[in-house]
Amino acid sequence: MDLELNGRVILVVGGTGLLGSAVVQRLSAEGATAVGASRHHGLVMDARDDESVTAGIAQVLAEHGRIDGLVVAAAPSARTLDPARNSDPAQALEAFDAKAMAFLRVARAVMPAMTDAGYGRIVGISGQNAFQTGNVTGSVRNAALVIVGKNLADAAAGTGVTVNVVNPGIVADEPSTEIPMGRSGECSPAQVADLVALLLSPRTATISGESIAVGHRVRGATGL
Repeated sequence: MDLELNGRVILVVGGTGLLGSAVVQRLSAEGATAVGASRHHGLVMDARDDESVTAGIAQVLAEHGRIDGLVVAAAPSARTLDPARNSDPAQALEAFDAKAMAFLRVARAVMPAMTDAGYGRIVGISGQNAFQTGNVTGSVRNAALVIVGKNLADAAAGTGVTVNVVNPGIVADEPSTEIPMGRSGECSPAQVADLVALLLSPRTATISGESIAVGHRVRGATGL
């Protein structure tokens, strides 16, 4: 299926990370202009700093004239969190800012240009920890991003801008097909990128405010 991304300008914040780089590669294969941003490579942007975000977006607009899509995959991997501090308020607060607030900061910054154009696609990368207990830090940072995404989607309703969240399970280069009860399924970076690309497509104009799992959503649990 043609996703109609050819020629689209899409900013990928965290574009040098495991998932972000897969998204950049997938979008480039579709013919999009994928602008990878990170703190050290490509377009330099620190998603935790307002001035850095404003300057980075201004640079993209100056060079390309528009931003058709935004993907925020900038948060540190869950593997970088200290398991011994899962319920430590300091770690939870830092992780919350690095993931949920980073998404909010960048999404709010691109929204005016998108609403003025009457078109935009915004996708945040959260995680299935949002639906599980046992790790306060992981749950809080991911659940907060999902809530931010829904609020932004509702605020943008009717403007031509959609906002959705992708929730990967355990990310692995070679995902296992075995899914124990109480666990999420595994998924590859390429599988995450495939869903992100779909949500960035003009064809998905009626999908907004959704939180979509990649990999089998936690087996043995429901969410209404």
